[in-house]
Amino acid sequence: MTAAQQMSNIGWQARLDLGFESCAGRSVLTQRRHSGPLRVQRPFYPEGEAVCHVYVLHPPGGVVGGDELEITVEVGESAAALLTTPAAGKFYRSAGRMARQNQHFHVAASATLEWLPQENIAFDGACMTTTTQVMLGSDARFIGWEILCLGRPGAGERFERGMMRQRWEIWRDGHPLFIERASYDQGGAALNAPWGLAEQPVCGTLVCVGNETGLSDQVHAATAALHIEGLCSVTQLAEALVCRYLGPHGEEARRCFICSWEILRPAILRKPACAPRIWAT
Repeated sequence: MTAAQQMSNIGWQARLDLGFESCAGRSVLTQRRHSGPLRVQRPFYPEGEAVCHVYVLHPPGGVVGGDELEITVEVGESAAALLTTPAAGKFYRSAGRMARQNQHFHVAASATLEWLPQENIAFDGACMTTTTQVMLGSDARFIGWEILCLGRPGAGERFERGMMRQRWEIWRDGHPLFIERASYDQGGAALNAPWGLAEQPVCGTLVCVGNETGLSDQVHAATAALHIEGLCSVTQLAEALVCRYLGPHGEEARRCFICSWEILRPAILRKPACAPRIWAT
């Protein structure tokens, strides 16, 4: 069997390991290792040297059944990193094999990580599971979101076949701050029931962990002023603020979360919102 045939059978196995350290007040990408089709561009510093912006690239442009993507990020003490993606992730129809995307983020004491990717699009018939695990040290801060589009409503495609498993975990010093699991299967009640997605194709979650509380009213007022077609909610947990979107448009979900981030970032990170340049392209 040729190497190409073997890859066709098992799918792409891709891994990306990134490490950031603070060196004399500059956040530096000190570790960059990859195997398979995961890459990063050079680091950017659009807001000065304190925060390192990095774009995570998946050159194939889409994920099929059997593919496995693994991303591990280590942010050292007092360092600050912002990660995003240049385009939406696409999970294509599968013949039955699962595609997997796992992300492990370790943020040391007094460090900061912002995880602000574009949305994931699950094509009709996709079989996928995603896991995001965030491990925070004392005084570490985190702002991150994930947006899921089930089907392609703009193309008249609904998510009527396939399955989606989603898991979020955020821990601080071994104690859970936020744990959530979601499961969306073809024909399942969670897709259509009022207590689930209520037939809406797009859902998203933003989680902010920092030392500030009392921000939920500001975020709620700002997102309400957007007059979006979908629903956006804000909940303050013991140590995390959670924003959620449910509605018809991925672009609308991004607007809602960017609006929230523009309020949360100055309050939590003491830095004005500085949008990654790739968002404007």
